[in-house]
Amino acid sequence: MTDESFRRRTYRGRLAPSPTGFLHLGHARTFWIAHQRALDCGGTLVLRVEDLDRARCKTEFTRALFEDLRWFGIHWQEGPDCGGAFGPYVQSERLELYRAAFEKLQNLGAVYPCTCSRKDIQQALQAPHAEDDEPIYPGTCRERYVSRFTDYALADVSIANRQSPIGSPQSPIANRPSPTAERKMNWRFRVPDGEVVSFVDGGFGPQRFTAGKDLGDFVVWRQDGFPSYQLAVVVDDAAMQITEVVRGADLLRSTARQLLLYRALGWSAPALYHCPLMTDEAGQRLAKRHDALSLQALRGQGLTPESLRKEWN
Repeated sequence: MTDESFRRRTYRGRLAPSPTGFLHLGHARTFWIAHQRALDCGGTLVLRVEDLDRARCKTEFTRALFEDLRWFGIHWQEGPDCGGAFGPYVQSERLELYRAAFEKLQNLGAVYPCTCSRKDIQQALQAPHAEDDEPIYPGTCRERYVSRFTDYALADVSIANRQSPIGSPQSPIANRPSPTAERKMNWRFRVPDGEVVSFVDGGFGPQRFTAGKDLGDFVVWRQDGFPSYQLAVVVDDAAMQITEVVRGADLLRSTARQLLLYRALGWSAPALYHCPLMTDEAGQRLAKRHDALSLQALRGQGLTPESLRKEWN
């Protein structure tokens, strides 16, 4: 059996909608591509509901996403509605897995506590990346706490860490603040200075991101007691044995962060395929605020999935 035939037989893709609004036409195109790639490989497609944004996730949006995906002709073999060997398939039910991964990062000394607010971060930046989902962190709390941690290497635990028994003054476990400390804080992954993350994307080809220029230390554990998006999706995709991640091009920079987490945790990363974003008449990328282009609205207008897909060709 060739490597390609083995890949096709073992293909596992995923859909990962977040119920923070109604799905729009841009979601539909990306999910359709994921669906088709799984079909072409005779593989398995997993539906995972990413509901960790507790302030914005609503039951009505969860119900709607199932209806919209089915209406659009997308089928999955594992998910909250049909079960499977890698459940549960709702992120809010998988918190213990995220905690275990976070504790592993703590034990490596790869994370540090951060008390900066988003306003603090923006004020400390000279030229924030407005297009990015997370501004480049200036390292305020890194400088405050870095002396408490031994240095670490992504592929291995540092010599100092290996030589220091747990509980000794040099041990990062002994000196780190507790995530349950009274003062609320986020925890950031410490991106090695000058680190270059490169990968070949199935949709956009070779990609290259540099620490300090394209990404900085990023949040992995939030002060509200939940993992960040970056950590949760890495844990889920690894645990669910996803072999290819299909998603929008707006997440290319997030992919660089996630590849650092895969390497730190000692896990193999899946193949990556990012899709072009759909835009409105003004050239703005579609978002859940575009109610007129939601699948709910388009279906109410009597449009069919087939007619919508013709517009992509």
